[in-house]
Amino acid sequence: MNDASFTIRPGEDPLPGAGLAETSFAVLPWRAWDSAQARSVWDALSARAGTPNPFFEPWYLLAGLARFDPQERICIAALMRGNVPEALVPVQRARRYGRHPLPHLAVWLHANAFLGAPLVAAGAEEAFWEALLDWADRHAGTAAFFHIAALPLENVLAEALLAVGARQRRQVVLVHREERAMLTSPLGPAAYLEHALPGKKRKELRRQQARLAEQGALALLRRHDMDGIEAWIEHFLALEARGWKGSAGSALACAGETAGLFRESMTAAAERGCLERLSLELDGAPIAMLATLITPPGAFSYKTTFDERFARFSPGVLLQLENLALLERPDVRWADSCAAPDHPMIDSLWRERRVIGRFSIAIGGTARRALFRRIVALEMSRNPQGLA
Repeated sequence: MNDASFTIRPGEDPLPGAGLAETSFAVLPWRAWDSAQARSVWDALSARAGTPNPFFEPWYLLAGLARFDPQERICIAALMRGNVPEALVPVQRARRYGRHPLPHLAVWLHANAFLGAPLVAAGAEEAFWEALLDWADRHAGTAAFFHIAALPLENVLAEALLAVGARQRRQVVLVHREERAMLTSPLGPAAYLEHALPGKKRKELRRQQARLAEQGALALLRRHDMDGIEAWIEHFLALEARGWKGSAGSALACAGETAGLFRESMTAAAERGCLERLSLELDGAPIAMLATLITPPGAFSYKTTFDERFARFSPGVLLQLENLALLERPDVRWADSCAAPDHPMIDSLWRERRVIGRFSIAIGGTARRALFRRIVALEMSRNPQGLA
């Protein structure tokens, strides 16, 4: 998949005068971006991105790639202006589409990355899609189409993709659409809670909190720094592993790759000041924990867990009530739950919805696009929500 080289000359400041530099498009094995200089310009792009996505920032994406792609099959595609990336996204050659042996190009995501929005500097969205799809046309190989999952629909990135598709007479098909809980409101926490939950439910939660406090000393800890991060991480992993996820083999601690990803990424996030840690503790021991990634103007509820021995007191819900303090942060206008659609707990508390979709996009020449039309027609006729 290699398409170009990426270098930053030692000691060079890549930002001044970047607007005058020529643009290019590079698709390289991901380790080409695993250097201090590359991370620096990548960080700068993250700060300029019109759609924030912590899962594609260097501290998170590289940690995942190191564990899930040690053979470097995944590449990073970047729209460059001189030495400065204007857009960046991980791409792969996938052999299967859902259950079907159907080769295609795709934006790469793993099970613990909850948004597929490329990092694109505000204003460069259409230029990015044009460059990416032009590259896909020229390097399609055996791929039948290009696919991107978990893209926000009510968003400039999706609008730009559809605009480019219309201008180029290229099929861009929404093959799946879903909604997940989102928090965005001008109300403060107390007013929001009153609006979201009926009085009977609020009374029940107050009763549960009072009964929980009878079990011992109840305390809430909220941290935004590095203090105690290692112990917090290990408490989280152990608490999650003791619950149903541990029994099902899906807890982070059940696999070395996911445990390592959590340890490295949470440490990096805390070091950068973009991790908010909430812990509800009983007699000094955590019984509910929540990790939120702060990416102004947004935030992402990354991981949460609770002690199932105290399930009758709803400690996870009680912790989410405290999490409504996000509404008071001046740097956060919205929070993405990263939860599955129709989540029984968070959907009842966070009343707004973020619409997320999967797109399949025609690439290559006439014959390949004709095949794509047949594939999409089959997929949409069998299930309007998609086969994959």
